[in-house]
Amino acid sequence: MNFESPLYLLLLLLVIPYIIWYWFRHKASTPSIRVSSTAAMFQAPKSLRQRLQHLPLILRVACYVFAVIALARPQTSNSWSSKHTEGIDIMLCMDVSTSMLAEDLKPNRIEAAKNVALEFISGRPDDNIGLTLFAGEAYTQCPMTVDHAVLLNLLNGMKVDMAQRGLIDDGTAIGMGIANAL
Repeated sequence: MNFESPLYLLLLLLVIPYIIWYWFRHKASTPSIRVSSTAAMFQAPKSLRQRLQHLPLILRVACYVFAVIALARPQTSNSWSSKHTEGIDIMLCMDVSTSMLAEDLKPNRIEAAKNVALEFISGRPDDNIGLTLFAGEAYTQCPMTVDHAVLLNLLNGMKVDMAQRGLIDDGTAIGMGIANAL
């Protein structure tokens, strides 16, 4: 955090003498009733007034500290920067039906498709890329984003067993996938 006028913060040093003055003034006060033994008074429970006797000092010091900090004008160092980049919108459409478990590509079709998609996404840092998955039906797994870390994480978590677990119907509704991607 930065301050526009940091010299005002030196006024916080005045809090120390004020607290010392308060302490000595409180210590120097003499009791109004003289008694022979005060042992019983120390064992008695303190009243609410006794417990809160220093609250006005605490509130005064807190108000003073906050006022001095406000005078110093704190400013955050977070800044927005606009960066103009040229990119295009791309929606990836991935088949997650059980037919993607075929091992005509090593280790299987889904892993081969994931690897190609990961490589494709990594090579396009300025583009908005989204992900639509389809089997017997289609849905958007990730809307278009430039946050490619999220997209890569969702792509790595993509599994073919969604149809087996009953999350979506099994099949190959490529038309629904393309329509959803548009």
